[in-house]
Amino acid sequence: MKTKPILTILLLVLLLPAGFPRHGRGCTTAVISPGAGRDGRPLLWKNRDTDFLNNKILYVSESPYSYLALVNAEDRSGRWAYAGLNSAGFAIFNSVAYNLPESSGEMKDLEGMIMADALRRCARIDDFENYLKESLGPSLGSLANFGVLDAQGGAALFEVSNRAYKKFLAADFPEKYLVNTNFARSGDSGAGAGYLRFARASQLFRALPAGGISHQELLGRISRDTGHALVLQPAFPQFREFSGKKAYWVASRDTIDRESTSAAVVVCGRAPGSDGSLATLWVQLGEPLFTIAIPLWVEAGTVPALLNEGRTAPLLLEAQRLKKLARPFPEGDRREYLDATRLDNREKTGFLPALLEAEREIFAQTAEFLKTPHPAPELAAFQERMAAKAMAALQQAH
Repeated sequence: MKTKPILTILLLVLLLPAGFPRHGRGCTTAVISPGAGRDGRPLLWKNRDTDFLNNKILYVSESPYSYLALVNAEDRSGRWAYAGLNSAGFAIFNSVAYNLPESSGEMKDLEGMIMADALRRCARIDDFENYLKESLGPSLGSLANFGVLDAQGGAALFEVSNRAYKKFLAADFPEKYLVNTNFARSGDSGAGAGYLRFARASQLFRALPAGGISHQELLGRISRDTGHALVLQPAFPQFREFSGKKAYWVASRDTIDRESTSAAVVVCGRAPGSDGSLATLWVQLGEPLFTIAIPLWVEAGTVPALLNEGRTAPLLLEAQRLKKLARPFPEGDRREYLDATRLDNREKTGFLPALLEAEREIFAQTAEFLKTPHPAPELAAFQERMAAKAMAALQQAH
């Protein structure tokens, strides 16, 4: 694998669309080994926080590996990915690590390109490590943690600056998983960002039964969490205790689900040693509290139009409509405040329970569907049905 030519990188950076975020606000993530997963598969989870909230999912036909990618809506090529899964069963995400070393005059903020490169080229975790070894230098453009998994059951975290990287295997930790936000374990102690989200996510993971982590828990509960590690603050299951006759405001600047969360992604890797098993990319397009998870497969060779059609994907438009009901203030720091009673309340007039019920049905139908093998057209048709089911539930919510 060759290091990216610096002239090409410079041109791409100069041609980035207006408003392209140089740094995301942060992300909350986890890398989970088969030993911690409920069904013996590796898992990746990412809540993406960014200044660019208009995201889509693309299917990119490439060689040697095609892939699914979470992208900014203006990217029609998939050359900048912020999470993804490829046809070899390799998956990747990133989170910015603000305590890794930087040098002036070197390239930075190219993590999206690095991940697209990896999705196109890598089949195993070792391939990604070799890619890093060959690419280290001033033109790499990395200040990030990268979570990866592969079809052999590997799950690892790489903390990568331009000049060095540190690798951690999730299976080597007592919990068999790694929670991660916006600092690197190998970076300067106490520096970086995301410590409150790290503490809260760690609390939630510890509360799960041993070997009990699943995509249902990650998407159904943790990605939507509004609890706080230090302040007594309700998580969304507690919203039903409040009366809907008066607003109850929740501050979400340091919560896992935030105003800046553009999407949540969970990749369920292939079952190690099981021929023909599929890796699934689950996506909640939009802030998780206002959207519904949908399963996708690279083998389908396509993505439902509801997730990428038009300037803003139709499903995301519906999620944004609901978001405005509970986050009515678009200006300044007021945008961080959430009226919990619009989502759920004692009078049962909130819209969140219906969204959760539709999502649970999607989880159950997908589990049943995956009990038998399916050719690409059937995978594509099932994706479409689940996207349509999610869209219908969102449209009915008020």
